[in-house]
Amino acid sequence: MLRGMADNPRWIQPGPRLLGSHGGDTAGPLVIGIGGIHGNEPAGVRALQQALEALRCSNAPFRGRFVGLAGNRAALARGRRYIHEDLNRLWFPERIQRLRDGHGSVDATSEEAEQRELLAALDTQLAQRNGPVVCLDLHTTSAAGSPFVVIGDTLLNRRFAFGLRAPVVLGLEERLESTILNYLGERGYVAVGFEGGQHDSPSAVTIHMAAIRSVLATAGCIRAKDFPAPHGGRDGSAAEATEGRAAPVVVEIRDHHVIREGDDFVMEPGFTNFQPVERGQLLARDRGGPVLARESGQILMPLYQGQGRDGFFLVRRVRPFWLRVAERLRRLRFERFLPVLPGVRRYADHPATLVVDPRIARWFVVELFHLLGFRKRRSREGKLIVSRRWHEPCVFEKLEPEA
Repeated sequence: MLRGMADNPRWIQPGPRLLGSHGGDTAGPLVIGIGGIHGNEPAGVRALQQALEALRCSNAPFRGRFVGLAGNRAALARGRRYIHEDLNRLWFPERIQRLRDGHGSVDATSEEAEQRELLAALDTQLAQRNGPVVCLDLHTTSAAGSPFVVIGDTLLNRRFAFGLRAPVVLGLEERLESTILNYLGERGYVAVGFEGGQHDSPSAVTIHMAAIRSVLATAGCIRAKDFPAPHGGRDGSAAEATEGRAAPVVVEIRDHHVIREGDDFVMEPGFTNFQPVERGQLLARDRGGPVLARESGQILMPLYQGQGRDGFFLVRRVRPFWLRVAERLRRLRFERFLPVLPGVRRYADHPATLVVDPRIARWFVVELFHLLGFRKRRSREGKLIVSRRWHEPCVFEKLEPEA
């Protein structure tokens, strides 16, 4: 928790699911901010509350609607990541359908009740939209280091992520398939995750405020100059809030250490986000002995908290050249030609999903599909199943002064 919150009654009792809303008088984007889906990460909730208050006080022009939602309210009240199960690992289609249908157990765990309520709140807001949708999922990490952005790699997501002026992480949704960010992204909405620093960092709320401001401006809801920069900063950007720390612009996930039940995993002390590590370097220990880096790169989200199943990630920088190549190929819709390649065919009646036989399509299979905006879904009987990330048709325009 943030320092001082344990003594603040507002953080002892569960708060409301709907933190507030702003706008709605004119057609435009619906921006949904979600904070505290992990209960030991309350900075996002506080930032959403403060951003809503700042917007109310500014009396500035606003297009569309901005809504703040609290995630795991019960866990927030206890300052724990979760009570029974991780609320940010439960958003898979079968479970969502069961919750919608009212089948199966009735709130068997605290998180099932939380998910049922949060899903209903999201459905309510989405049903009232009058324009494109942007979802901003706010987090903090147990390790110190630079804030960063997490996206599924679409060109529209890139636009919002690059506007945040913080390192961008690609490929996390392939490792963590059932997050709320994946659920919303797979419905065709812009979906951006933002990690605003360490849980107990005094600057985490300010950094989240800067992220909210950036996303609202990129969506065309506000003019950035009308939203005061947090605490008198020059522009309120996430980059400014990181105090100039050096970090890669865009990185991709290369390795993910999953903690199994009974592993007794303990991270070696002192690692920070984006710290360089060498192949063979000691990173942690568990019941099997030392846990060594399987390749050189940079470490991301080393686990320094009691709950969680993700020990750490290793990332590697993506060269700007390949980002430009990817953008060019996507704008040319090069993916249309993939099914004619040897070892590639469409998956049943889903034109955005392909089945790849790596024994035939051997060369840089995953890398090629990443370039074209596909994500690896799963492997089955030696075949690779990939799906194309997509967005519903939408246009985001800048908010111009009234004539």
